[in-house]
Amino acid sequence: MKIAKAKIDVIEFEVPRLTVNDARGGMGGKLTAGVLRLITDNGIEGNAHIGDRGGGGASTIHSFQSAFEGRLIGMNIADREALWHQLPGMSGHGASVHALWSHIDVAMWDAAGKAANMPVHEMLGTARRTTEVYATYPPRNSTIEGYVAEAAELVERGFRAYKIHPGAMPADVVIKMVAAVRREVGDSMHLMLDPNNGYDLRSALKIGRALDENGFYWFEDPVPWNDWRAIRTLSEELDTPLNMSDSAQFLFNEAARVLEQGWPPTIRGTTRKIGITGLKKQCGMAEGFNVNCEVGTAGNSLMNAANLNVIMSILNCDFYEYWSPLEAQQFGLEQEILVNSDGVLTAPTGPGLGYNVDEDFVAKHLVTTVEI
Repeated sequence: MKIAKAKIDVIEFEVPRLTVNDARGGMGGKLTAGVLRLITDNGIEGNAHIGDRGGGGASTIHSFQSAFEGRLIGMNIADREALWHQLPGMSGHGASVHALWSHIDVAMWDAAGKAANMPVHEMLGTARRTTEVYATYPPRNSTIEGYVAEAAELVERGFRAYKIHPGAMPADVVIKMVAAVRREVGDSMHLMLDPNNGYDLRSALKIGRALDENGFYWFEDPVPWNDWRAIRTLSEELDTPLNMSDSAQFLFNEAARVLEQGWPPTIRGTTRKIGITGLKKQCGMAEGFNVNCEVGTAGNSLMNAANLNVIMSILNCDFYEYWSPLEAQQFGLEQEILVNSDGVLTAPTGPGLGYNVDEDFVAKHLVTTVEI
């Protein structure tokens, strides 16, 4: 089964604009995104979304076209592993192409699952059929009261875990905020903190000790992903496990390096960076070291569906990352990824990724189609 046609339907649409408390200033508004379509010689179509709530979809689509135009036609859908091993050579002396290729990998898995009439997680080997989730928002608050209200809202919605993005909130205020949130939600809710690599070692130690005092589940990306001295110190000094890293440069080989060193205690991964093929490998590698590989958001609906399928095929990931507001980061599916009445996500049952493109939505917002 070979790729006979490859194209991207470029769409533009509006999502709610959010003011965020970091250098971005805001997220949302008018977004450009794409629906990748890999159509095989027997008419099966594999899909992936390109672009997310953070913007930049147009430049990603242009880079994708530059990197892969003319390379996909005639490629066998089964040759996912072969393509993975070609990526270092394709990068040359420039930036890694993994984050561009990841969309191809996801679409190839989707097509393969549809051809086999199986969900992707069953092709990978299903380990479970439900997963816990943690809810999170962008850093939309700048006050302690704002985070306390956000936590209360999530408890009311039935969530059992909450990851806080403090944004540019000063360290001394963060320390007070995490204690206030813990008092609000009580002891039963799992809490995490993710400052997106925003602290130096001194600030991270102070905040980390506050997380220890308040029983946080993990401390995510407190310092730059390659500040090895700080990561080792924090891993040794804190009870709250570090969780590294959602940084774009932290890929499969970087994960291997930190696993070999024995710290941090938990690593991150996502299909948006290394596809289904790479993420399954990374989670398996972490399992060999008795380490969790917590899967972070992939930024859009179909790539998150890819994340969900991988999570269902492993046991060393405790949560699916569930972003709010939903309308700011979900688009273009007939049925979106939604928690059930028990507050968990269930494994997809349909073939491939298990979710279908909303063709009416695509047609309504179509700008152009790019042949690859």
